[in-house]
Amino acid sequence: MRKRNTQAFTFLAWTSFVCALSGMLIGIYTLEEPLSVKGYYLIGTLFLTMSSFVLQKTIRDNEEDNEHLPKKEPIEKH
Repeated sequence: MRKRNTQAFTFLAWTSFVCALSGMLIGIYTLEEPLSVKGYYLIGTLFLTMSSFVLQKTIRDNEEDNEHLPKKEPIEKH
C-alpha cells in the first residue's frame, strides 16, 4: 500500500503546527493584560487545538468508512 504523505510533507505539517502554537503561546505570555485575560486566551487556544484534531480525525474516519463499507441501497416500497 502506498503512503499517503511524504516525509517532507509530514515534517512541514508538524513544523507549521509547532510554530503556530508556539507563536500563540509566546504572544499570550508577553501580552500585557491581567492573568484572567491570558487564561481566557490560553483556554481558547487549547480548546481550538484539541477540537481541530478531533474534527480532522472524525472526517478522516468517516471518509475511510465510506470507502470500505458497501453502499446502502434505498428500500423499495411495493
